[in-house]
Amino acid sequence: MDSFELNKIIGAILGTLLFVMGVGFLAEAIYQPAHGGGPGYDLPEPAPTDTGTGDTTAGPAPAVIDIGTLLASADPKAGEAASKKCQACHDFSKGGPNKTGPNLYGIVGEKIADVPGFAFSDALKAHASETWTYENLNQWLISPKAYAPGTKMTYAGDKDDKDRANIIAYLGTLSDSPVPFPAPAAPAAPEAPTSSQVVDNSSSATPAAPDASSSAAPAVSSSQAPAPAPSSSEAPAPVASSSAAPAPAPSSSTAPVASSSAAPVASSSAAQ
Repeated sequence: MDSFELNKIIGAILGTLLFVMGVGFLAEAIYQPAHGGGPGYDLPEPAPTDTGTGDTTAGPAPAVIDIGTLLASADPKAGEAASKKCQACHDFSKGGPNKTGPNLYGIVGEKIADVPGFAFSDALKAHASETWTYENLNQWLISPKAYAPGTKMTYAGDKDDKDRANIIAYLGTLSDSPVPFPAPAAPAAPEAPTSSQVVDNSSSATPAAPDASSSAAPAVSSSQAPAPAPSSSEAPAPVASSSAAPAPAPSSSTAPVASSSAAPVASSSAAQ
């Protein structure tokens, strides 16, 4: 091979390398990612809850619905369909085998950690004196790890009240003598007003008293003001005394007449 052919081969290799490098530089210039090139967008925080008293702290946690109320509207058929996700670890048939988890036929009303042939964790054995009531099953299915810390069950729990109630209702049917559902809890009585609410209400109602007294005071004084009128009407009483005073006048006029007329008569007759 002569030097000319060798030069062509080396030139082709170098040209290819330069072409690849040029394409890489061009692509990097076009598609180079921007690092911190623009402002980020902060997600808005949830607005604080105002309870009407100026307190913007977080409101109370939502009330937990009792299992009796949940089961009153539960659908066992829907629970059977929802329990299919549990069939990988549990068998639901009567006399069925234990799998990764124990057989669940007749679980409602059964002693906790008391399925023959299954090795329960110490966390569940600590509840061996209890039974699987509907309420205990509800708490267990909400969060197994919260109900029995250290349990071997890897199920995270079901936070959907309706879905959980349907599953529990289906488990209640897996028995030769199903345990009746508990009655729904009675509605809670209205809460008594707190001391702060009583103070607020009393302070807002206090100005009503001066309004009543101030409006009532002029009414009484103005209605009683004409009371002196009877004294002015009684004032003419002395008129009767003044009109009765001239009564002695007739006595003064009659007395002289009688005496004057009588006196001359007597004296004249006597003189004769």
